Amino acid sequence: MTKRLVLASGNLGKLAEFSRLLHPLGFDLCTQTELGISEADEPYVTFIENALAKARHVAHLSGLPALADDSGICVPALAGAPGVHSARFAGEPKSDQANNAKLVAELRSHTNKSAYYYCALVYLRSADDPQPVIAEGRWDGEIIDTARGQGGFGYDPHFWLPSLAKTAAELDADEKNRLSHRGQALRQLVTKLS
Repeated sequence: MTKRLVLASGNLGKLAEFSRLLHPLGFDLCTQTELGISEADEPYVTFIENALAKARHVAHLSGLPALADDSGICVPALAGAPGVHSARFAGEPKSDQANNAKLVAELRSHTNKSAYYYCALVYLRSADDPQPVIAEGRWDGEIIDTARGQGGFGYDPHFWLPSLAKTAAELDADEKNRLSHRGQALRQLVTKLS
C-alpha cells in the first residue's frame, strides 16, 4: 500500500531524486505546489530548525506526512556563511550568479578556501509529530575563483572536489547524487525509515 507524502518544496528535481529512493518504501510523493501550499517562512539560524518549520507547515496545511530539507554551503573562513542564507546570500531577487560572485569576492583575501555543503532532512508523520525523523549529510570541498562545469546549480560550478579534480558542476547526476550532502542525508533517512 502506498502512503502519500508531501515534499515541502516545489522543486521537481528534488521530487524526482527523493521519489527514486522513497518509492521502494511505499511512498508516493507530491510537492506542496501541487497542493497549492505556499512556502513556509525560514526565520531560524540552523538548517534543522528551518527544515522542521517547513515540514510542519506543509503537514499542517495538507493533513499528510511531510518531508522537508534545508541545505546550503558553509565556509569556515567566513564564520560559516552563507549557511542558511545560501539561496539569498547576495540579496533579492535570488541569483546563483550573484551569490557565487559575492562568495568568491569575500574569499579573495582568505587563504583557507575550504567549504562544505550541508543538508538537514526532516520527516514528520503528522504536523504535531513529537518525534521527527532527522537525517543529515555533509560534503566537503573548496571554493575556486573560476566557474567550471555546466551541471548542477547554486554554488556547484565553484565547489571544487580535490580528490576528483572536478567541481560539483562537472559531475554527472548519478555521481553527484551518490556523493552529495543531499544524497547522503536521503540514504540515511531511508535507512531510518526502513
